[in-house]
Amino acid sequence: MDARRTMWRSGVAGAAAAAALAALLPLGGGYADDDGPGDRDRGGHGRPDDRWRGERARNVIFIQGDGLGMSHREVIRLATVGKDGQLAMDSLEHAGWTTTDSADPEEAVTDSAAGATAFASGVRTYNGAVGVDAAGDPVPTLLERARDAGKATGLVTTAQVTDATPGAFGAHVPDRGDQSEIARQFLDSSRPDVILGGGEDWWLPAGDPGAWPDNPPKDPTEQSRGTEGDLVARAQELGYTYVTDAESLAGADGRRLLGLFANEEMFEQRNEGEGDLYEPEVPLVDMTAKALDVLSRDRDGFFLVVEEEAVDEFAHRSNATRTIQAGRALDETVALALDFASSHRGTLVLVVGDHATGGLAIENVDAEDESGEGATTEDGPFDLAGTDLQFTVDWTTGGHTGEATPLTAQGPGAEHLSGAQRNTDVHDVVLRAMLGRGRG
Repeated sequence: MDARRTMWRSGVAGAAAAAALAALLPLGGGYADDDGPGDRDRGGHGRPDDRWRGERARNVIFIQGDGLGMSHREVIRLATVGKDGQLAMDSLEHAGWTTTDSADPEEAVTDSAAGATAFASGVRTYNGAVGVDAAGDPVPTLLERARDAGKATGLVTTAQVTDATPGAFGAHVPDRGDQSEIARQFLDSSRPDVILGGGEDWWLPAGDPGAWPDNPPKDPTEQSRGTEGDLVARAQELGYTYVTDAESLAGADGRRLLGLFANEEMFEQRNEGEGDLYEPEVPLVDMTAKALDVLSRDRDGFFLVVEEEAVDEFAHRSNATRTIQAGRALDETVALALDFASSHRGTLVLVVGDHATGGLAIENVDAEDESGEGATTEDGPFDLAGTDLQFTVDWTTGGHTGEATPLTAQGPGAEHLSGAQRNTDVHDVVLRAMLGRGRG
């Protein structure tokens, strides 16, 4: 950890928005749902109002555990630090919870694309939508607003960098599956200064395997499939340093950085014992440390999104062992962010889940209390850290669930994230804390 801390402490203090977006929704302008139900003054809840007081957030570190519900945070805590311990993500000064509903006309429970769009743009939309509203029109994101204010921006994830969450902060497409178009928009429109994660396959056309060979033994289905030409070369033309492994990332010193460390996700999401693997080429904490090193050089501050995707993917597979492993990696990254904030005044750190996955339940070990079969069979037993006790993990579904997710925050504006929130409220608070502008 000390080496990671040194990386940014040794540092020294975007492109224009698309004209159509700027004309559609100028900074500080109104939103389509300004006057909808629940648009109330914030007295601990709702949207920020003119009574907002306090220090501006110079930096924002927006950390998302994909699929991270309350039970996921608890199982990570019990397995990692035990009954009397506290996770870094639970140590932040303010706590609340956020509803996760999308505006999908056919499904009651959100997906990651609609969930991330609510966080990124303050607009609820249909499942599968990335950076567009329910009518399919683009909506400006926190990352784009930060860039327009002169701040450095970054996206870090263990998923493909063009997956739903990073895509929703830096692109606008009606279908989350259009990942090459998301990559193209990163380069031609939103231009994050730092882009680190997996998904090289979407940046290169078929037949050009790049740094990560096609059809690898870990997953023979993975191969380059980009539809927008050689976007790696395009990124290099625009001044990005391209890196593909831990060594090249550590040695990179440019102000624009593109790192693609896997064909697709930076892990293998399978049922336990069937080829499941969580061994990212570059750990999430190291990618985040590098991003902080690069972005903190900007004298106007930065906006950084950090996502641990594997919590969601392994919960989809009812794989508690890997869910816990990914959660530990997430918590180590949160600790890093808090350490950064402690030496960089004006940094807002928040940790949230876009939805919960798997219907995870923590239970006593009981051979007669088995409620699942196949992939949803109880996992465990697992050791309860620091004790001789054990627990099991039960699952009710392989899909998403609709409960609210926990939210913890610290730094400028964090007090407005206490208590019950809508997922769109999180956007509004971050926007006001970062730029002094809210809705309307």
